[in-house]
Amino acid sequence: MKILVIGGGGREHALVWKIAQSPLVTKLYCAPGNPGTAALAENVPIAVDQLDQLLEFAQANTIDLTVVGPEQPLSLGIVDLFEANGLKIFGPSKDAAYIEGSKAFSKDLMQKYNVPTAAYGVFTDLVEAEAFIKRTGAPIVVKADGLAAGKGVIIAQTGDEALEAARDMLSGNAFGAAGSRVVIEEFLTGEEASFLVITDGRQIIPLASAQDHKAVFDGDQGPNTGGMGAYSPAPVVTADIHEKAMRQVLRPAIDGMAAEGRPYRGVLYAGLMVKDGQVKTLEFNARFGDPECQPLLMRMKSDIVPVLLAVANGDLTELELEWHDKAAVCVVMAAEGYPGDYRKGDAIEGLEKAAELDDLYVFHAGTAARDSLCVTNGGRVLGVTALGDTVKDAIEAAYRGVARITWPGVQYRSDIGRKALNRL
Repeated sequence: MKILVIGGGGREHALVWKIAQSPLVTKLYCAPGNPGTAALAENVPIAVDQLDQLLEFAQANTIDLTVVGPEQPLSLGIVDLFEANGLKIFGPSKDAAYIEGSKAFSKDLMQKYNVPTAAYGVFTDLVEAEAFIKRTGAPIVVKADGLAAGKGVIIAQTGDEALEAARDMLSGNAFGAAGSRVVIEEFLTGEEASFLVITDGRQIIPLASAQDHKAVFDGDQGPNTGGMGAYSPAPVVTADIHEKAMRQVLRPAIDGMAAEGRPYRGVLYAGLMVKDGQVKTLEFNARFGDPECQPLLMRMKSDIVPVLLAVANGDLTELELEWHDKAAVCVVMAAEGYPGDYRKGDAIEGLEKAAELDDLYVFHAGTAARDSLCVTNGGRVLGVTALGDTVKDAIEAAYRGVARITWPGVQYRSDIGRKALNRL
């Protein structure tokens, strides 16, 4: 099989790494890819939003299966385009990807199909938003309705902060068109977990549990990011929580999407808040989480390609996934200034030394090749991911890898996985 992976971040490097292990694969491409994917696949210099060029490449190279990593091409309708031209592709249609493309749609879907979530309001008018903020009180959460690369969520500690966030979004100063409508909702307390499933629109295969770390600094301090690290399994997802997530969240959401005429095929990611044995849904994403994808695929024992192909064919019957008993931890190493303005072009040292460690893999995210050097080229630069017999072992292994890599101004959290240790 010839397979094309679309994207150029850490998630896509992890997908390429896992897909490359399949005996079914004869040729693997990644568009646009990065220096990490280049070691496993042939990088193709086509951006993720250049749908016509991606289609042309897939047709010219008789691609058997395309796997879409990021949300942007999904929201632009790449799945519809490829399928209309007779090509197999893994991911939700444009209508189905709207579950991530519009937080207002997602919240309305949850309300309609009784998926537990926070009380909320949707606003385009600042006066109405202010009235809701005053009525609800702080802390309160303000979200840009559209896609904002995982950063369009402001947890406001005061009413004034919330009003400022809503004003910035609605005026177009923050997140542009993505913030032209805002969702404002009550602040939920508890412990977050990432619950991902693969579905053909009817049947659901749950992935292993995981937990992301959104805030940029230790102790969940500072602004939200696209994710500063993740681990799997997440002890907060007990057998009881797993059952509730499937029954109360994923099953009604997938059935609800079908009932709305938006049948969902692909990966569906539910961000959950767990408290006192109950779950509430923070958000849905229409793709693998990044960085959750990295530890999940490190732990996946099964060949992923038959599952991806089965979803593209619309039938997951009799397929399942096996998982290693080991834990996995991913620590994101980021550029100075991230998630704000950050530096680019700093030479990364120590990648070869990190590669010498057993059960550790460094996934590239925001990197580029310059002459004979690998340099920083994004906010989140690397995802150092390690396996261990326990979460504690995996944490220690990942940070051993982190300690071998450096560049000017590198930043990373030192507490990835600590919440898991607190539960063990």
